[in-house]
Amino acid sequence: MEKAVLYQKKEAVAWITLNRPQSLNSMNDILVEELHAALDEAAADEGIRSIIITGAGKAFCAGGDLTYLETLESVTAKKAFIEKVGLLARKITKLPKAVIAMVNGVAAGAGANLMLACDLVFAVESARFAQSFVKVGLVPDCGGMYFLPKAVGLHKAKELMFTGDMLSAGDAQKLGMVNRLYNNEELVVKTEEMALRLASSPPLSIELSKATLNRTDLELDDVLAVEASVQTLLLGTKDCAEGITAFKEKRNPVFLGC
Repeated sequence: MEKAVLYQKKEAVAWITLNRPQSLNSMNDILVEELHAALDEAAADEGIRSIIITGAGKAFCAGGDLTYLETLESVTAKKAFIEKVGLLARKITKLPKAVIAMVNGVAAGAGANLMLACDLVFAVESARFAQSFVKVGLVPDCGGMYFLPKAVGLHKAKELMFTGDMLSAGDAQKLGMVNRLYNNEELVVKTEEMALRLASSPPLSIELSKATLNRTDLELDDVLAVEASVQTLLLGTKDCAEGITAFKEKRNPVFLGC
């Protein structure tokens, strides 16, 4: 039986592919468990510097597998599954490595919110996006009520969640949900280029910038204090010294993460 999530390491990039194309990569217990395992493997591998999450076939992820959800009879089972899906979003935001969502098709429901949990979003021009929960009498999960207002603003987030309307890739980009759009031929190439670029960046800079940007409890004075502490630490690293030397020597730096 083929795995529901495929994992491949190419150079310093982990490629994680949701692999239930017959159901538009919708989430059941097996996919969620295997996605957790893939993220854990990428996090633990010191040779991995960046991560790409994508989908097999025509979709990125259509959200929860409704057929599977109907099999969850007890309150305990329902809650356990939703919590496990939510922990995917938390895990991605806490990963010390950059994560790119490569959206190759529709991203709906929890799939859209899994995408929003990632650090960058590159999408095919034909992709579509929806907070489809209201269509089946549910509320957004997988962190959607946290991520979407940050991306598009509170009132637009309410509109998208209250209506469940589908967004085109162009509209999603205008709203700030997507970084870049490409045609089918360009998407993989351009996403890999960015992943390799991030993989060659100083790991501590990426990690500490991501950790600070993903915090919501910081006022300006708090941010300034974090900057002073983190920058002092980084100024003493070999990577900082290498970056300065490479700049003076007009060459590309080689960062080692120390």
